[in-house]
Amino acid sequence: MKLTIHRGTNEIGGICIEIQSGKSRILLDFGMPLVNKSGDTFNFKQFENHSIPELISEGVLPDISNAYNTDSDINGVIISHPHADHFGLMKYLSKQIPVYLGKPTHEILKLNNVFIHQENNIEKPIYFEKSKPIKIGEFTVTPYWNDHSAFDAYSFLIEADGKSVFYSGDFRGHGRKAKAYKWFTYNAPKNVDCLLIEGTTIGREAKKFKTEDEIELELVELFKNSDCINYVYTSSQNIDRIVSLYRACLQSGKTFVIDVYTANVLDKLSQYAKLPSPLNSYKRLKVMFPYKLTSGLFRRGMDELANKFSGHKITKEQISEKPSDYVVITRPSMKVDLEKTSVAKGNLIYSMWHGYKKQPSTKEFVNWLKAKNFSVIDIHTSGHADIETLKEYANAINPKSIIPIHTFNKQDYQSIFSQKILQLNDNQVLEV
Repeated sequence: MKLTIHRGTNEIGGICIEIQSGKSRILLDFGMPLVNKSGDTFNFKQFENHSIPELISEGVLPDISNAYNTDSDINGVIISHPHADHFGLMKYLSKQIPVYLGKPTHEILKLNNVFIHQENNIEKPIYFEKSKPIKIGEFTVTPYWNDHSAFDAYSFLIEADGKSVFYSGDFRGHGRKAKAYKWFTYNAPKNVDCLLIEGTTIGREAKKFKTEDEIELELVELFKNSDCINYVYTSSQNIDRIVSLYRACLQSGKTFVIDVYTANVLDKLSQYAKLPSPLNSYKRLKVMFPYKLTSGLFRRGMDELANKFSGHKITKEQISEKPSDYVVITRPSMKVDLEKTSVAKGNLIYSMWHGYKKQPSTKEFVNWLKAKNFSVIDIHTSGHADIETLKEYANAINPKSIIPIHTFNKQDYQSIFSQKILQLNDNQVLEV
């Protein structure tokens, strides 16, 4: 078995791993970078009109044999979860390559195509389920369910040639699926040759992260004691956080206002988990229809995605009558809508990774609200494992060796883990 990390040995995001056994080849994830070579935020807009050869020469696309040809011999690409740094460049792959993913992940990607204008149209989806092995060429692949800030996240055991590799994907142990993480620590595969384990938080302050339940309690306390509107800037796909916000609203007597994009996400994923969808008779849940988002749906003939929530609509005028009754999901693209809501003061709860605050659109949005007498309050916890959880995870598997991935600080692995560390570089081939 041969393993090549095409990207991810020296950075967080842009993950792409190739494993080969005999004539069989698979790819694990095919993500978009988060940073460029200078360390600044990666902006794909400057590359969107470039050809595949140009993208390869510029280091945007990994240089993988036959990955982009119509007659590709790659047996499959496996997507671990629906975060763009793990799937974002998939549209460039040959359409002949089967895409293995969870069904909820595919539903999220289809919504992304509509609402975020991505182009991840999968012609050959093959769905896997947790703990059920699948055959891909000469490989046996077993998915394990992860606790992560993305819905439907997995790690994988890959076996062939009498060898085994375990890829952690992105995970944590302090979210709403903490029981899945704890289950894994008792049921992790043994005799694994090498573990590729993410190290997103390595190099940051070593501390125990807040649990999602603790985040919920913080929100309850804030909502109960606020006499103003509460805007929340968070990801509509951070389902754990959306649930925490909704539960906090119920406990504090607030009405939770979500936009039509978030409503569609919750409605679609409510088929797979007990989630507060507006169409499932959840109380204190209303839908706002931002002008830019909604008009775009009607212009493209996708009226149904908006119309199905019309019975749960709340207007800007209704919010303006008593702003302190509402907790409202918001984002920079909704600025024109917020300008039409008459509120004299408020809270902006920033509930995302702090690094996104450096992005120009986010910085401008936050400063605009500050100028309108809004207090900015950070309430967030990481979607990734803290140091102690990383160690516990590795010890549960106890592999023969550990390979750093999804990290800026692979040099620190040796001081954290007790197992043998193999520090690879991008495109280096390892014989497992």
